[in-house]
Amino acid sequence: MRRPAMQLPPSWLLFLICLGVLSVTLAGTVSAQTIKPQTRFANLDGLRVHYDNYGNGKEALVFIHGWTCNATFWKANLPAFIGQTRVIAIDLPGHGASDKPEKIAYSMDLFARAIDAVLQDAKVERAVLVGHSMGTPVIRQFYRKYPAKVRALVIVDGSLKSMGTKESMKQFLDPFRGPGYKQHAEQMITFLTQAMKSEQTRNEVKAAMLSAPQYVMVSAMDEMLNPEIWKEQDKINVPTLALMAVNPQWSADYERYVRDLVPGIEYQVWPGVSHFLMMDEPEKFNGTLTTFLKKNKLIR
Repeated sequence: MRRPAMQLPPSWLLFLICLGVLSVTLAGTVSAQTIKPQTRFANLDGLRVHYDNYGNGKEALVFIHGWTCNATFWKANLPAFIGQTRVIAIDLPGHGASDKPEKIAYSMDLFARAIDAVLQDAKVERAVLVGHSMGTPVIRQFYRKYPAKVRALVIVDGSLKSMGTKESMKQFLDPFRGPGYKQHAEQMITFLTQAMKSEQTRNEVKAAMLSAPQYVMVSAMDEMLNPEIWKEQDKINVPTLALMAVNPQWSADYERYVRDLVPGIEYQVWPGVSHFLMMDEPEKFNGTLTTFLKKNKLIR
């Protein structure tokens, strides 16, 4: 398939974007649309952080979206786990129904603190964190700051290694700072979504991503290049699952790096799926995650 004329660095295809899935059933009968969450807001230094809560308990399975997305994009995944554990889906600051102030840095550290604010508001003591794409550096930063609160990590086609610097990415980032940013974003999102299997969902994804404020797009991209969040030898020592789509960026060298960084990681590469593998194979995704959680005694 021919790519759009826009040339994108391959690395950014893998951890800038996060989105969710179509619809799937729980036990073949209950759809995501029929399960109504408790809609809540946590407070982070006066900033309201929206989250949807399903169930009770001091431990939870927490879903973290990525760049320009929101909590509703996990709607096909949530029903598979409701009833087995408490489930929470968060709108990170700047996204979804959370506050979107202009003059702040949308950093991985801010996002990690937002997760902590939600856990405190929900009275959750420990969580399994699922992070897709940009959600991967977000949950890794949370693990750095609050290791005692992390039961396990689930990486969904996101990077644990810096893929560039602000200097090396300048040509890519600069168009997002100008008045034509939306056209540039639309070209990028079209490139990223062209392999998706559902045209309807592809259109929904593009509309949602393009609705993000320009200042959020730019700040989050800038902050993902902060060298402080990519510290070498910063080991992860909790059960970890990585679900990756086939892509040259996830090379044998990258896998070796990850296995050294995360001793005992369960690392899977799925053929025949896009970056949005939860959308392409929702039942496989939910089943694989369920198996991992049960294997590590993280759900009933």
